[in-house]
Amino acid sequence: MWKIYKNGVNFEIARNKVIGGLKMNIDSIKNGYVIDHITAGKAMEIYEALGLNTLDCQVAIISNAKSQKTGKKDIIKIDKNIDLDLDKLGFMDPRVTVNIVKDDEIVEKKKIDLPEKIVNVAKCKNPRCITSVERDLDQVFILTDKLNSIYRCKYCEMSLK
Repeated sequence: MWKIYKNGVNFEIARNKVIGGLKMNIDSIKNGYVIDHITAGKAMEIYEALGLNTLDCQVAIISNAKSQKTGKKDIIKIDKNIDLDLDKLGFMDPRVTVNIVKDDEIVEKKKIDLPEKIVNVAKCKNPRCITSVERDLDQVFILTDKLNSIYRCKYCEMSLK
């Protein structure tokens, strides 16, 4: 068993499957999720944003896996049924696919797209926005330009990107 540490997080990889001359095995999951087609290099950012580090189950991150469409991709496997914030996931990487696994079988595949609205995922940077004064007010952004992935604050219309 190998142990890999990144940012204080312990990842265990067992020897079993040959990848690049090394044997590796990431166990299949019985019930949970496989977040697939993550842009290469974004898995840790998604892992932290979704709070997966607080789970008491196995979470596997596979970085730079081969992809026929993009060359490389990341994958996250979660061995537990949890509430996934699909809006946050879609905002962070709108090309991901979420596979729902039950009894070792993929029962549903969800293609994630940019959400029409995000709530408390990002903060408005406009110092004059009401959200900078009213701290209990939700940070709400509306998708105004899907082609360019532009969101605007619901209250002051400041662009997020």
